[in-house]
Amino acid sequence: MQGFLDFLVDIISVPAVITGVAALVGNIALKKGFGATVQSSLKAIIGFLVLGGGAGILIGALDALGPMFTEGFGITGVVPTNEAIGAVAFAELGQATATIMVLGFVFNIIFAYITPFKYIFLTGHHSLFMAALLAVSLTTLGMSGWIMWLLGAVLLGLLEVLMPAWAQGVSTKVSGTEEWTIGHFNTLGYWLAGVAGRLGGDSKSTEEIEFPAALSFLKDSMVANGVVMFVVFLVTALAAGGGWVMENLSGGQHWLVYILVQALTFAAGVGVVIYGVRLILAEVIPSFKGIADKVIPAAKPAFDIPIVFPYAENAVMIGFLSSFVAGLLSMLALGALGLPVIIPGLIPHFFLGAGTGVIGNAYGGTRGAILGAFVNGVLISFGAAFVLPSMASLGFQNTTFGDADFQWVGIVISLIGRVLGVGG
Repeated sequence: MQGFLDFLVDIISVPAVITGVAALVGNIALKKGFGATVQSSLKAIIGFLVLGGGAGILIGALDALGPMFTEGFGITGVVPTNEAIGAVAFAELGQATATIMVLGFVFNIIFAYITPFKYIFLTGHHSLFMAALLAVSLTTLGMSGWIMWLLGAVLLGLLEVLMPAWAQGVSTKVSGTEEWTIGHFNTLGYWLAGVAGRLGGDSKSTEEIEFPAALSFLKDSMVANGVVMFVVFLVTALAAGGGWVMENLSGGQHWLVYILVQALTFAAGVGVVIYGVRLILAEVIPSFKGIADKVIPAAKPAFDIPIVFPYAENAVMIGFLSSFVAGLLSMLALGALGLPVIIPGLIPHFFLGAGTGVIGNAYGGTRGAILGAFVNGVLISFGAAFVLPSMASLGFQNTTFGDADFQWVGIVISLIGRVLGVGG
């Protein structure tokens, strides 16, 4: 039984596989020929693999930047990392996490069928992380066994239709279409980015930024990303020391060459992600028409946050930098307030900052992008500090969740426990 459960978790947690299955079902419902069905389904899978490959390239470059930052500036504290705490939770509560995830996907389909919220959540790794959070949080309330697993699955299924519905407004503002939405558990941050973008007023879009003739090469977003990231890497490497970089990171390669390659690798990763998104949209959206017509009326796919990146490529980098600066300022504020010091994690600040930058830009142009991403950076920093105690009650003291929805769900469950007088 456990082996079969692990198999189902592997299927559901891999976005490429679950998206390919959705495309297959949709194409069959549309009664496409065998060849067209196979082609479309495989291209949907390939699109997600390209997207995942691009994300891996980005993460690899950011993983090189993180140790330099810590060494150069001598900062200690907790780094919010979904992958790290998800792995720890899965090791401690593996059966509960797996069961909640599998049954949660079933409830997602049921709720999409019987409620007005017709969304199929396709971001499998976020389903896994939310299942882990629910397993941890409900365990702190003293729950266990099938009652806890069933409650967690119902909550997960509800979140997988309600959060995409909440994100539909900002998704439509960015893309101009209601055919899809964002399915990524930072919905509170994305909504607040839209609010902040409107408050920022109407300014010129990030995509209309004018550069002097000598800097015209920065009009190419991929080149601009590479240049900006080289400056970031250079400052951080100088703080850490070239010798330290060569000894600990570059394997003896000259530190300046190393950081140049890493910066341009980051830019390449952004380009790969955007190409993968375009492949996904080209194949998955038409196939969901078949699902909507034949299986779940009006069904819509809910995608990972990089789905918005192609709509404002300059805002991707602007949002990342703004969110990261907000994380640094929040780190100082948390220390001054006597709260847990949250070191800004480069991975959440990139993906969430980029997404909120694109959303803020859609509402308020360049000022909206900066303000929307900045609000996100503050939100996920303070949210990580506030949810940390509920994670620590099960022994997870050194890491916590990095995205807003994981944080507020964990905080709400913890507060319910306090009101009821149960839990840690």
